Amino acid sequence: MTYRAPVNEMAFTLRHVAGLDSAIEQGRLGDLSIDLVEAILEEAGRFASEEMAPLAVNGDKQGATYSDATVKTPDGWSDLYRRWREGGWNALTGPEEFGGQALPQMLAVAAMEMWNSASMGFGLGPMLTMGAVEAVEKHASEDIKRLYLEKLVSGEWMGTMNLTEPQAGSDLNALRARAERAGDGTYRIFGQKIFITYGEHDFTDNIVHLVLARLPDAPAGTRGISLFLVPKFLVNPDGSAGARNDVFCSSIEHKLGIHGSPTCTMIFGDGFAKDREPGAVGYLIGEENRGLACMFTMMNNARLAVGMQGVAVAEAAFQKALAYANERKQGKAAGYEAEGMAPIVYHPDVQRNLLTMQALTRVARSISFCCAHATDMARSGGADALHWQERANLLTPVAKAFSTDTGVEVASIGVQVHGGMGFIEETGAAVYYRDARIAPIYEGTNGIQAIDLVTRKLPQSAGSHVRGYIDELRSEVVRLRDSNREGFGNSAEMFERALDDLSAATEHLLKALQDGRMEDALAGATPYLRLFALAAGGAYLTRAALAVDDPARTDLCRFFGENLVSETSTLKLRVVHGAASLQAAAKALIGS
Repeated sequence: MTYRAPVNEMAFTLRHVAGLDSAIEQGRLGDLSIDLVEAILEEAGRFASEEMAPLAVNGDKQGATYSDATVKTPDGWSDLYRRWREGGWNALTGPEEFGGQALPQMLAVAAMEMWNSASMGFGLGPMLTMGAVEAVEKHASEDIKRLYLEKLVSGEWMGTMNLTEPQAGSDLNALRARAERAGDGTYRIFGQKIFITYGEHDFTDNIVHLVLARLPDAPAGTRGISLFLVPKFLVNPDGSAGARNDVFCSSIEHKLGIHGSPTCTMIFGDGFAKDREPGAVGYLIGEENRGLACMFTMMNNARLAVGMQGVAVAEAAFQKALAYANERKQGKAAGYEAEGMAPIVYHPDVQRNLLTMQALTRVARSISFCCAHATDMARSGGADALHWQERANLLTPVAKAFSTDTGVEVASIGVQVHGGMGFIEETGAAVYYRDARIAPIYEGTNGIQAIDLVTRKLPQSAGSHVRGYIDELRSEVVRLRDSNREGFGNSAEMFERALDDLSAATEHLLKALQDGRMEDALAGATPYLRLFALAAGGAYLTRAALAVDDPARTDLCRFFGENLVSETSTLKLRVVHGAASLQAAAKALIGS
């Protein structure tokens, strides 16, 4: 696959939209400098473009293969992972105490975009390891940290997340995996987990599974879930690998996309380790029956990372569609003065498609980078730490859901730009569509993200935080209106209307929650999340366009304002007035 990392665009968004420059100026990111940021992004872009992207086709066509409890990744991938790890990329944000570079989350998500644009199937594995590092660092005992963190940080070992079971998808209340106290401070884990990304592979000698399970005397529901670290190979006191643990992969899934990433069914405590009693040895992370809070540390990290997968696929699909539109000739077109047929990029409908792809991608990137910035500010401490934590909380479900929806939408438009050739595998347009489709589903479906946004994040600080956020977005539009800059057309007016729609929908939902009308709030959650993202996107594109005198940024901002953002008015109507009709019509669906 051909992909060139948009390093300049990413650096610009980090600095002038997300707030990297101000964070560095305030001294909140240690001794990080713009020069260092740009150097890291340049090298990451080179690696992604020159070493990862060429192996993406192998990953899609060959895929991961399974035999006798072992998994082989596509040809060249294990060596690629070795080079990637040796480059220090896994340690980018890891704690310095355990060999990490302790760089900000903003840099991590930028790098994640590049890895996943080059090959989403490859990028999935390291993403979960980084999340495992954060969960272990924050919640594990000192002994566990000593034995596991250094090798997880370096990427010498990889980590996984084991939540889902056949009867328990998004509903963790239904988990049946069980844990038994062994009497020596360890536990024995029994059960089955499905859809485990990189549960087995040939990248690393050891794999560290983080597993949710219930103790015999645990309370019902999510209050009775504990989190355990279960290694593929037990680790000796000196840190060396010991005996094989009683955990194995029984099969891998055959999937629509991300073929190179093994999606495993994992069996714990089935007697796979023949030299001892059945039961996978596990080590408690955090406290008994409080594992969900520990796992959410990893899940929140992963949700933003999955959002970056949406941005990544959208960027790669846009690049491919733009290149094809400049090469493919068809028909006559105004403005094309050469002989013969015009490249299809000259046709207005193709132009609209390409600009929609570009604008949505930049909006999704801006939201995601701003979410990472908020996380960095919260972690840096200070009197405003709560403010920034609430901002990260608010933006995380939006970054995950809107960005992954954008990945699917943009990849679909990319197929359309290719015409009939987009439906043919050899062009490579379809692979982005197939890969993107999983992202709105895993790490909490986008419907769940919308519920989280409306029921948990809007009520933060009695609604004052989201109101303050909307005011901040308005200030960008006021700057545009007062700037007298030419070329923006009716953008300021359209963005103001979008923010009015967002404000009205927000107040409606907060009132519904206050009045106990939960069904009304839930009915409006998904359209509200998209409304939120589009309204924020207009402000972020405005911020980018006002930061420099660049006609291309001005024109894209105007295109978004006059062609796309008006969708917010319809979304507001769905949020405010759509619940009754949804509930009435849904009656016909039940039991049919």
